[in-house]
Amino acid sequence: MIYETVRQAFQNIWSNKFRTFLTMLGIIIGVMAVIVIVGLGNGMTQSIKDSFADMGTNILSVQIMGRGSRNVSVDAVYDIVESHPDLFASVSPTGTVSGTVKGVSEVYFDMLGYTIDEGRLLNYVDLENNKKVCVVGAYINRVAYGGNAVGQTIKIGSTRYTIVGVLEARVTDPENQEGSNDDMIFVPYTTALRVARSSTVSSYSVTIADESKLSEGKTIFEDALKSLLHSDSGYMVTSLSEMLDTMTSMVNMVVTILTAIAAISLLVGGIGIMNIMMVSVTERTREIGIRKALGAQESTILGLFVTEAAATSALGGVLGIGLGYLLSAVANRILPMVLTDMTLTVSPSIGSVAVAFSISVGIGVLFGFLPARRAARLNPIEALRYD
Repeated sequence: MIYETVRQAFQNIWSNKFRTFLTMLGIIIGVMAVIVIVGLGNGMTQSIKDSFADMGTNILSVQIMGRGSRNVSVDAVYDIVESHPDLFASVSPTGTVSGTVKGVSEVYFDMLGYTIDEGRLLNYVDLENNKKVCVVGAYINRVAYGGNAVGQTIKIGSTRYTIVGVLEARVTDPENQEGSNDDMIFVPYTTALRVARSSTVSSYSVTIADESKLSEGKTIFEDALKSLLHSDSGYMVTSLSEMLDTMTSMVNMVVTILTAIAAISLLVGGIGIMNIMMVSVTERTREIGIRKALGAQESTILGLFVTEAAATSALGGVLGIGLGYLLSAVANRILPMVLTDMTLTVSPSIGSVAVAFSISVGIGVLFGFLPARRAARLNPIEALRYD
């Protein structure tokens, strides 16, 4: 009986192919939009996580603006770290000289997990003597020097620096390293201060010894800076882990809103199914009368029309899933050409596919029930008289 009901439902759908397709259009668009939007959200979340993974989620970012004539010296910041060895593992002054040039200390590379590919890293002597040396990323080594950067010089501003080391590539795609950490130049922060003609560092990276004590370390550092500046302003201590959670939450909120908007198409598709099922009941009134006259129960008629509505929406859901994956594949081809500064992929999840399909079928059953009940309750005598 179930097989026969399903067979007849698909037979009726096939006999009105174009009308059925127009009916399914809202379901198709809704499912496709949900899959692509959720996939884009997954891609954005993963891209953010990858970016923060490069920076380290156990790192505090410290910005010191100062207050009036008061400021915090590099030695004072080092003292804060050294006085709490159970909380802080290391600290490195950091400063951006230009877009791709950053001033750092000798421990910065270990903090961020960089490894040397050729030559050497910066050392204490380079910082102490303000040497004009630098370490470059794999992208610069490959593009500007053909893989032989060590020992050569690079001009930064009006000064030439000797390249003493090349870092291992951190971006796996050689064609997509521009704008990444592989497209960076690292110089001693003391040299960067001289170039900038400044005596103070405004930015530091501090590594937490135990990531579970991140909040405690942040509080200790804020209290120490407050004591030095005699104010609760003039500085900002942020946790990269907290920033990651905040940005991920924002992305999820935007994706949820966009998904809810896309789901309106599913509602419109459900209304379309109800409308076409009403028309179908009217067109098949005489058929319903014959079925009832031959002994068909109300539950049989009800099941036939509900199954047809569910089959219509399920078919629309399948087509929507297929188009969603196709559009995602096209987007993954186009996005790398458009977004040169970041890696973003549309990654539909199995969960979103299952939910979108289930909702589409549920909408078909829900909106198909009213026309089906109307068909089941038709008076067989009146139905047979219908012309």
